[in-house]
Amino acid sequence: MKNEPIIVPADPADIDDFDVTVEALDRGQRARLIRRTRTGLGLSQADFASRFRVPVGTLRDWEQSRATAPDFAIAYVRVIAQYPEMVAEAVA
Repeated sequence: MKNEPIIVPADPADIDDFDVTVEALDRGQRARLIRRTRTGLGLSQADFASRFRVPVGTLRDWEQSRATAPDFAIAYVRVIAQYPEMVAEAVA
């Protein structure tokens, strides 16, 4: 990861700021999509995980950017965002 190009350099005036790599930006955008989808449906992490059959620990890791959600998970979340009831019925 140290060899990755920095795409957003840290603000030198902010001691808490840090450089952002392509990988970190992608992970953050994926986390935001998942979190916005879940909160848009008005579900807690536990409720979303249960309803859509995602391990709650995995969901937390994705939302907090501890792990990068894989492409298939992002596709699944996009389908959930469009058709939450249909997906919930399909996985029930």
